[in-house]
Amino acid sequence: MDNLQKLEAQSVYIFREAYREFKNLAMLWSIGKDSTVLLWLARKAFFGNVPFPLVHIDTSYKIPEMIEYRNQLVKDWNLNLIVGQNKKAIIGKQTFPDGNVDRLTCCKLLKSTALNKSLSGEWSRLKFDHHTDQFIEDPNNESYTGVIVGVRADEEGSRSKERYFSPRDKNYDWDVGDQPPELWNQFKTDFEPNSHIRIHPLLDWTELNIWEYIERENIPTIPLYFDNGRGKRYRSLGCYPCTSPVDSESKNVGEIIEELKSGKFANIAERSGRAQDTDGGGTLEILRREGYM
Repeated sequence: MDNLQKLEAQSVYIFREAYREFKNLAMLWSIGKDSTVLLWLARKAFFGNVPFPLVHIDTSYKIPEMIEYRNQLVKDWNLNLIVGQNKKAIIGKQTFPDGNVDRLTCCKLLKSTALNKSLSGEWSRLKFDHHTDQFIEDPNNESYTGVIVGVRADEEGSRSKERYFSPRDKNYDWDVGDQPPELWNQFKTDFEPNSHIRIHPLLDWTELNIWEYIERENIPTIPLYFDNGRGKRYRSLGCYPCTSPVDSESKNVGEIIEELKSGKFANIAERSGRAQDTDGGGTLEILRREGYM
């Protein structure tokens, strides 16, 4: 068994443990490479079926190709997709692109608040209807107490502090210093009542592992990750006003793998193109303590 097979087996095991231990389970899908690998693994873990809904938080500022890719995959794979959004903030123009709040506040409103309220069922959500190929109001609007997320420890400093099974309190606040030990594949899954659990099957994967797995499994990938013909590509995807491509001439998955192996990005953070991560120290950890991914 090679390294990718070991990582795959561990992730499948975490998926099945989570499904066995937690009711009202959902999985976040940001549409990027990591969460799409996560989706692929979920389909493997449950023999082609994903037995829980996917939740996408739409800020209304995602790069259009991301939404096109999302909608096509939902149809092709017959996925149960729910979309949450902070409509009040968007309609009221309480966003950074509108010039009325800073980036951190914008992320809190459009991502953290939208995510928490959507997971709790406090806000109405949209659900993709496969009969009409349209989004309709989610008739159930149930709450989710366990959420599977495509977080990797190597991606960013605050994410390295996570566990495979990481508890939040009833308000979705994350106490970084109070995380359970996880030794020898022994995982704590019994938490205080009203705890909200984040589950991270990709925690020990690296950026290189993700691309090697995409190549091995031939997972469909957004073209934004490849050279656009001008020596630029996206290494991490987010909202278009706050996300910039990196200098790269990699035109396919194989070339990205070779680029990563060459050490070109050894001293450049994977999320260096995400402006909210560089606006002041610890911005992403602040957001994640309040419920963001």
